[in-house]
Formats: sequence, C-alpha cells, structure tokens
Amino acid sequence: MLKDDKSFPFIFISKNDQWAQVTKHRGKKDKDGFYFGPFASAGTANWTIKTLQKIFQLRVCDDSTFKNRKRPCLLYQIKRCSGPCVNYINKDDYKKSVDHAIQFVSGKSRDIQKNLSKQMEDASEKLDFERASIFRDRIKSLNIIQSSQRINEANLVDADVIAAYKESGKTCIQVFFYRSKQNWGNQAYFPKHDPDQNVNEIMSSFLMQFYENKSVPKLIIINSDINDKKLIEETLSKKENNTISINIAKKGTKAKVIAMAEKNAKESLNRKLYETNNNKNLFEGISKKFNIKNGISLVEVYDNSHISGTNSVGAMVTFGNEGFIKKRYRKFDIKTEGAEQDDFAMLKEVLTRRFKRAMLEKGNYLTLPDLILIDGGKGQYSSAKEILDEFGLYDLPMIAIAKGKQRNSGDETFFYNGKSFKFEKNDPTLFFMQRLRDEAHRFAINSHRAKRAKGIRKSMLDQINGIGSIRKRSLLNHFGSARAVESASFDEIKSVKGVEEKVAKKIYNFFHE
Repeated sequence: MLKDDKSFPFIFISKNDQWAQVTKHRGKKDKDGFYFGPFASAGTANWTIKTLQKIFQLRVCDDSTFKNRKRPCLLYQIKRCSGPCVNYINKDDYKKSVDHAIQFVSGKSRDIQKNLSKQMEDASEKLDFERASIFRDRIKSLNIIQSSQRINEANLVDADVIAAYKESGKTCIQVFFYRSKQNWGNQAYFPKHDPDQNVNEIMSSFLMQFYENKSVPKLIIINSDINDKKLIEETLSKKENNTISINIAKKGTKAKVIAMAEKNAKESLNRKLYETNNNKNLFEGISKKFNIKNGISLVEVYDNSHISGTNSVGAMVTFGNEGFIKKRYRKFDIKTEGAEQDDFAMLKEVLTRRFKRAMLEKGNYLTLPDLILIDGGKGQYSSAKEILDEFGLYDLPMIAIAKGKQRNSGDETFFYNGKSFKFEKNDPTLFFMQRLRDEAHRFAINSHRAKRAKGIRKSMLDQINGIGSIRKRSLLNHFGSARAVESASFDEIKSVKGVEEKVAKKIYNFFHE
C-alpha cells in the first residue's frame, strides 16, 4: 500500500550540461546531476521549479526544443527564463545562476541574497544599471518567496516528521518532509491493520515498511513511543551507512511541529471516516431503490470511446467504500474486427475479456464486483446481460444508465431486471450514480485521446527501415512535415545533415516506387 521512492517527485538540475536545465524527475536517479527531494506532491515540486524560474531564470525546455529555437519563447518575455537558447546570457553568468539555484534549494538563501546584493552594487558602480536592475528584481523575488515560505520553527535541516492518529479501529499516519530547512509538503497514509492494534505497534510496522524502499533522513520525529526503537534505528543506520536518530517529540519546538502533524492526521482520518460512512449510505440507497438483496461494497462502471470507429477504447473504473480504486481501473483496446464503431459489440468484447480472465483466474484477474453499472440503454443492457449469463453470472446485479431525450443530466433512466427506474432530481443516490458514470466517461475519453495521440506521433517516416529518431528529427526539422519529405527531390533529401546518399535513396524510393 506504500509508495516507493520512485513515485515521489524530485527536482533535477543537470550537472555536465553547458546550459543546465531544471526539471521535475520521477524514477531511477541514473542521470548525472543534482537531485532535491522527495517532495510530497507534484504541486509542491512545481511550485519550487516556478520559484527557481522567477529568481534564477533557468531553462525548463527539453534539449530538442532548446537546440532548435531561433527566438526566445514566452517564458523569456515574462522574465521566467534568461534566453540561453538564443545566447541572451553568456555561459559564465548562466552557470552562476545555476550554482545559486542549487544553493537556494539546499537552504542557503541568505548567502545568495548577500551575493546578489554585492553583484547589484558592483554593476551600479560600473554604471551598468540594466544589469543592476536584473539583480534588484531577483532580490525582490527572493524576499517575496522567503516571506511566503512556511516557517520551520524547529529548524529541521533533514528530517521526516511522522504522526499517527487512531479512531474507530482506523489509523491515519501523516508524513511531513523537511529538507534544507524547508517544508517540502506532506502525505497521508491509511495502513490496513487489526482494529485492536495499538498506535505503537502500527507506528513500528509503518516505519520499517515506509523506509524499506526509500532514502532515510538523518532525523525521524514521531509522536508515539515504540518498543523496538533502538533496533529500527540500527537497521536504518545500516541501510543508509549513516547515523539515523528516531526522536519522540515531547517538548520544545519539535513538539509543536509534531502536534501540527498529529492535527493533520486527525483531520484526514475524520474526513476518510466520513467519506467511507457516506459511501456506505449511498450503496444502501442503490440497494433500496433497485431492491438488490446482496450488500454492495464494490461497483464496476463501463464506458466506450471512439471517433468514427478509430482508436476505439473500452474503459472500466471501480468504486469501493473508500472511494475510487485507481489500481483497479482498466482500459481495453478494441480488437474485434467490425466492432470499432458498434457500441454493443464493443461492450460485449470488453465484458468478455474482463470476466473470462476472472472466471479462469488467469493472470492479473480481479475479484468480482457486487454491482455493474454500464453507460447505455436497453440495448446495451441486453448485450451485457448475454455475456454475464454465458459466464454463469446470473446473480450479478447490473444497471444501465441512459440519458434523457435532451441528453441533459438529471433526466436519466435506469434499467434493471426488465424494469425502468427514475430518480427525483435532487436525490443524492442519483448524483452518486451520475458521478460514477462521469468518471468512467472521463477515463474512457482520456484513454482514447492517449491512443489517438500515440497514433498521430507515428508518421510515414516510421515505416521506413533504417530511419531512427535522430534522422527523423533532422528530416522533420529541415522539411517541416512528413508530407513535405514525400514531395522532396532526391537531391533535397540528400542535402539534409546526417542523411547519407544510400539512406536518401531509400527514403526517396519509399515514396516514389
């Protein structure tokens, strides 16, 4: 249930690049450069990157865009980039900006401020007022950022603050990441455990699982005592080849920080308990409305998406007591010939593939839901019922949701067991079922768009053997499009950098034979 280190975002600044780029990074740290993190969320990492852009004006564009620019982009116009792509800044000054950015993320903002002030004074003395104004603006941005940053009262340089709160047999554990004296966000966890386990046992298990696949800071501050504290410290120290301390904060500034984390844990758990209880009530509302005898705690919702039969995709989303279960989402590329623009055939293929795997318990199969919801009317309901009956799933309840004649939300008709149903327009159960339908629709459309975009990225040049990504880029940069390459002469193709005569002949023959 716990995320590994690769799922948290880091900020990466390249080391050997002459014009270093600042980017958000996930995954293995296999590039040569500086990594700062982990950040609790992509939002926190993005905010920090924007800060670096405002103060130090470093580039964020990829290498391909950088090399092929003839004039600066919009980021230069709004003073978020110094325009290294068109040499508006020299390499030495840019390198200084990169070094300052690294210092800033490392928590040395005061040193940078002094350095910038000195550079501004030097430029003023030399009557280079334009350059002095650049440093002045950077100092101003730095002051604004410093005043808006969250205060780290305990002066934590490299620490995780972990607080657990338990209620009604459930626990929330909040983890706050402090790096370089800055709060880099927090993450809530809801570990599964026996309802009778106490917080000390839960915290002890959590620490070992949480740091199994993550780098460990020098200090871990927790809000409850644990029996095997010394053993965990020794284990984590051995793992990191460094001294790791676990502190139980009871007084002083550290106690204030842990109290804030515990308050967050309590609020997060109360929200979770409320949502879980509310979802159970909504499931009961469905059971009551459609007279479904078996209890509902897991719903699968199905929808399709395509444009005139192209890039057809089927989608399935799942909802449980605790909300949407993203790891149970599935998309299905439609494979049946002739089914690409037939909604009934598409639905049949999706349900067949989904339940065949489940019945055979083959591969990555999923447990059966308590209810199926499909987007469609009587026709879709009949098609889906045929598939369920084929697999012997006669007792698995299924509801079809069809929009009204005007296709307006609120006038839906529901089909179940040969009967049609309507809801009052302000019924919470109706809103809930609309929400399930809309999520399936969103997931289906996004899956379709991703498939379509992948197809668009493949051009005619991809069909020519021996044309790799570098040659393809050179051709497209030179001619502008694959269609322009098609109409080019042999000599024009041969003149492109990196395209030898033999390859040029192959390209020309591909389009003209």
